[in-house]
Amino acid sequence: MKINGVSIDNTFAEAFPMKATRLVVTAYNETWAEHAARAMTGFATSVIACGCEAGIERRLKSNETPDGRPGIAVLLFTMSKKELGKQIQNRVGQCVLTSPTSACFAGLDEGEPIALGKNLRYFGDGHQISKKFGDKRYWRVPVMDGEFVCEEMTRMVKAIGGGNFLILAHDQAAALAAAERAVGAMQTVPGVIMPFPGGVVRSGSKVGSKYKTLPASTNHLFCPTLKGAVDSELSADVGAVLEIVIDGLDTASIDEATRVGIRAACRGRNHGVLRISAGNYGGSLGPYHFKLRDILK
Repeated sequence: MKINGVSIDNTFAEAFPMKATRLVVTAYNETWAEHAARAMTGFATSVIACGCEAGIERRLKSNETPDGRPGIAVLLFTMSKKELGKQIQNRVGQCVLTSPTSACFAGLDEGEPIALGKNLRYFGDGHQISKKFGDKRYWRVPVMDGEFVCEEMTRMVKAIGGGNFLILAHDQAAALAAAERAVGAMQTVPGVIMPFPGGVVRSGSKVGSKYKTLPASTNHLFCPTLKGAVDSELSADVGAVLEIVIDGLDTASIDEATRVGIRAACRGRNHGVLRISAGNYGGSLGPYHFKLRDILK
């Protein structure tokens, strides 16, 4: 299979089960909603060391938010309910509660309940008050610029982490330009995030290492500087490889993000992109297999 002259490997991206929630952060204006959301999703590229994988899903207009203010939808992914609860409390408490004019609401109506403002309310030191609308409870916590409003509970759903594809290009500039095109297109797809910086990761990893203390290490088969030293996956004309990792609320969302991302990356050989591949470990990492050629048909 080829798209605009770019070869699509007959392979699959291997992904694994996660737990996830969507939170809606609002503020007085778009600038302060962005500040809170970016702080909240900082240091959240990989569960290997960050505890969670998180990112901005999309910007919300005032008519799309619970309090009629500008907002941002954020997705958080973890490996367990316990860890998700911990990450919500720490990140909302340290990054949203602290941010001027902010408020925080649940972004999912279905799924298992999990605490949002239920524990954060205690920052009010007994001065916090609650209000219930229908079956939803909100907490109003006094802070120095007024009140921090936070929904008591959010919802947790089953999700998928580790969807991915690899862009193999002539050189670093071509790979980066293709990755930027891909991420730009993928950001229009609801239900997914690309958690690495700018949505792109250069340090693609494999499971395990020669060093016993490391759970993951460099994916040496796709490192251009190692072509003469290992049984490389790269041909002589590949000078750089970049990976885009996708976390999603369901398989359909990851399928669509993969589809639009690869097509955006494949402008043809005149732009330096040679192949599209994916990272997998023969099925040993996770039960979700996103087959590139099937997705792109």
